[in-house]
Amino acid sequence: MKKGITVILLILMCIGLIGLIGCKQEKKDVTIGFILSTMQEARYQKDKKFFIEKVESLGGKVLFDEANNDGNLQLQKVENMLAKGIDVLVIQPCNADAAATFVEMAHKDNVPVISYDRLIGNCDLDFYLTQDSFKVGVVQAEYMVDWLKKEKGAVKGNIIICMGQAGHSVANEITRGNMSIIDKYPDLKVVVKQNHSAWAPEQALETVTNALTKYKNDIQAVLCNNSGMARGVVTASNEAGLKGKIFIAGSDADLQNCKMIVAGEQSMDVLKGIIPLAQKSAEVAMKLAKGQTIKADIKMNNGFKDVDVIVTPIDPFNKGNLDKIIINRAGGLPSYHTQADVYGK
Repeated sequence: MKKGITVILLILMCIGLIGLIGCKQEKKDVTIGFILSTMQEARYQKDKKFFIEKVESLGGKVLFDEANNDGNLQLQKVENMLAKGIDVLVIQPCNADAAATFVEMAHKDNVPVISYDRLIGNCDLDFYLTQDSFKVGVVQAEYMVDWLKKEKGAVKGNIIICMGQAGHSVANEITRGNMSIIDKYPDLKVVVKQNHSAWAPEQALETVTNALTKYKNDIQAVLCNNSGMARGVVTASNEAGLKGKIFIAGSDADLQNCKMIVAGEQSMDVLKGIIPLAQKSAEVAMKLAKGQTIKADIKMNNGFKDVDVIVTPIDPFNKGNLDKIIINRAGGLPSYHTQADVYGK
């Protein structure tokens, strides 16, 4: 009898253990923290939208926030996210070097970190997703060279580079790409190369207005690290009576900039593949949360280690190919902006 009871108890214990194991194996809801540096630029509405949609389609949920280009505020946002128990942190740093602290904080809670759009330096970063920012700078300068040949008859003159906030890998890489082309032409002279806090259009307007005064309008081109600053430059150019007479390049393909290109106020811009960047980042975040293998495109050294990187495409455009790149996109991709929005039709 005792032996029979013992057998029954052992069976019940086994059933209980199996139940516990089953509970541990139940799928835990995945929560991804997503913090952007800012929502100032129109493009970031798309980053947010497509990232959240992709995570949710993969069965996860997103806690979203932004830091208004304020590093101290971003620190608070990171602390709040970690306190809520996120599984992965995806962050676009306000300051690429200062954000190393965020990675250390997250790792103490066993939370992997993906650097979004801008590389976080000098830390044990888990993954980095970006466009090829160096190539953005290259194509801006290449379009400038072609424009100067056509409009001015020679590749020479004074150039302004409006850089984004100091300490950002994207700003540095775009500018490095600019210079890789400019340096090939001895008659091109960069007379102003200046950072602008928060990538602010009004600061770029002031920079270019001052330069136009100083150099008596003898400026042939202005290359901007983003579309917002390009809008400030267009305003400065128009106010000086130089509409269409200065080459102006942006990078983000904001709707207002597309309209400026159509109007002949801005020369070119770059579509940085926001949708694939957001969607791929979401996929990588979900895989990291589940401990799955992720294949990187390249590795990039951030001052501490060679970080795994996935690079998404870029597409430069001017008035001649705007429709093809922005509206009627190849491969069944949705329009980045609609024809009605761009042309008011």
